[in-house]
Amino acid sequence: MADTPAISDRNLEATTNISLKREPACFAFLSARSISAPVPVDSINLDLASADYFQNRASLWTTLEIRSSVSNDRPTAILGFDETFLRPFARALVEAATTRAAYRMTILREAPDNQRCRVVEYVTGAGKPLKELVLQPFENLVMISAANPKGEDETLFQLPRTDSFLRAFAKMAYQADQALHDLLDEMERLARQNRSVPRPQ
Repeated sequence: MADTPAISDRNLEATTNISLKREPACFAFLSARSISAPVPVDSINLDLASADYFQNRASLWTTLEIRSSVSNDRPTAILGFDETFLRPFARALVEAATTRAAYRMTILREAPDNQRCRVVEYVTGAGKPLKELVLQPFENLVMISAANPKGEDETLFQLPRTDSFLRAFAKMAYQADQALHDLLDEMERLARQNRSVPRPQ
């Protein structure tokens, strides 16, 4: 019997977990303008939220999640993004941390008339589209904010600026990005394979 085509399972949640318990204290600000108290971040991980094939195009949606002891380690998504985001974000984080200079990361649409969002944040609403992130380094951490051209930037969360964390994050991002693009290639291959199968008359 021929093998049935299937997408390989990729458990990003387990393979991308990074503990922050031995790093400088970092927090997430899970409300607009910090109306709620900051939440300590004990670990971060990625999660593959969806994998779709639509209009002859494979696409993925991944979330960056935090876990905290104050919420019994339940995962809370703070960013959502497509397959184009992880590489430049990892570079922006490392560059901001090592140069000690603020890094403004512009997020472009695929085309001016395309309504598809590439990156959203779940801090101030249920998936608010982002046009620019600001990564501001401090002594022990990097603060990630949503740029606001009409006023003050909205602080979203913090990540450590230590060598150990940067190494772990760069390794995690590289491996996760490779796994996500392998999945895209697999989806494209299966789509081509399905199109080549003759349909019953």
